[in-house]
Amino acid sequence: MRESTPLSRRALLGLAAAAVPLTATAPASAAGARSAGARSVGTGVVGGERLGLGGVQVRAAGLPKKLTAQAWLVADRDTGEVLASYNAHRRLAPASTLKMLFADTVLPKFAPDQRYRVTDADLTDIPSGSSLVGVQAGTTYTVEQLWQGVFLRSGNDAVHVLAHMNGGIARTVAEMQARAEYLHALDTHVVSPDGFDHKGQISSAYDLTLFARAGLKNPDFRRHCGTRTADFPAGGRKTFQIQNTDRLLTGAWGLRPYAGLLGVKNGYTSHAGNTFTGAATRGGRTLLVTVMHPAEGSNAVYEQTAALLDWGFGAGRAARPVGLLAAPGGTKAARPTVSPLPAEHSAHASATPPGPSTLRLAEGAAGTAALLGAGAWALLRRRRAGTAGVAAEAAPGGRRGDRAADTTAGTVPPQGGRRRAPAPENPTEAASQQGGRHRR
Repeated sequence: MRESTPLSRRALLGLAAAAVPLTATAPASAAGARSAGARSVGTGVVGGERLGLGGVQVRAAGLPKKLTAQAWLVADRDTGEVLASYNAHRRLAPASTLKMLFADTVLPKFAPDQRYRVTDADLTDIPSGSSLVGVQAGTTYTVEQLWQGVFLRSGNDAVHVLAHMNGGIARTVAEMQARAEYLHALDTHVVSPDGFDHKGQISSAYDLTLFARAGLKNPDFRRHCGTRTADFPAGGRKTFQIQNTDRLLTGAWGLRPYAGLLGVKNGYTSHAGNTFTGAATRGGRTLLVTVMHPAEGSNAVYEQTAALLDWGFGAGRAARPVGLLAAPGGTKAARPTVSPLPAEHSAHASATPPGPSTLRLAEGAAGTAALLGAGAWALLRRRRAGTAGVAAEAAPGGRRGDRAADTTAGTVPPQGGRRRAPAPENPTEAASQQGGRHRR
């Protein structure tokens, strides 16, 4: 029995290392991208081969001169044609633009006039430094008002209340990940529903554009993202006015409102910088533009979005597409696998966001257990048969399986570089704008 121990340990570690790919989550993996790309547009990259290339991809002249964003994309909402892009699939921190996916996932579940009394537990897991709309425990809100807090003020407090109504943070994250995969947004890894700076939370200009396109099919989504002001409960019968932080919609901070703008969502954190996805309609044509991480200050993300919209409505009319926005679904499944809500929505469900996708971790754990069980059974038969040379198998370096497990598991780092740890949270870095913190 003592002689068989080294073999058992090494073999089992080897089996565990082999099982690691089952548990490693990489929703934006190359294999996954090839699979969905083949289903959606018949190529090896989701949206088309050119979108997998670095640098500017365009088949027309006249692009704006000063574009400093790390990634951007221009697409026709109705046809799905991508007219121009730059690093379309580069994985970057999305900030509050990820709330588009949250809304697309959760918004259809609750009636606008449904009322909910907020508890202390609903507000205990909000990240420090978050933007807040001013939700108070003990106050009753309609679902409509909570969504106004999400869209207009990017309030993480409103997001977390709605997530608890949906069954908890972990459940909501899993459903958002499933929805992202259904939309073929395979660059996206969801860690929290609010888009805050969490390690491994990533998306891309391509994926954010998919979220906007899907969300805008919902009339409630369109109405909320285009609302400029609303009255928000302040307790009792009192209210206070909240304003939309989308500067192209309202014309705030020295910018002019963009003619024909529909929305959609802006975002800012100290780690992500500024991100924005906008949609506008002119002459019966609706364009979507996503801009991520421009080099300049907070207005640059709006200025570059406006410039790309101008190009799309002008010279971009003659542009031949360089790719396509993938259609939802595909041959694998007609709908995302999302469990139904319980009869009673728990306001005290798990408040701890999972790291990698909970569903995939569960599948990986099951696969690991099966492999380990099979290995143990085989080893038992071998010992009973009196197989010789067991001790010779225990060569030095048998801990490689441990190292393999450590280095393989986790999220895929952003394209073309090492995984960056989020910058320390510093609420003072977020600019103040008309009440509340501006960390969206």
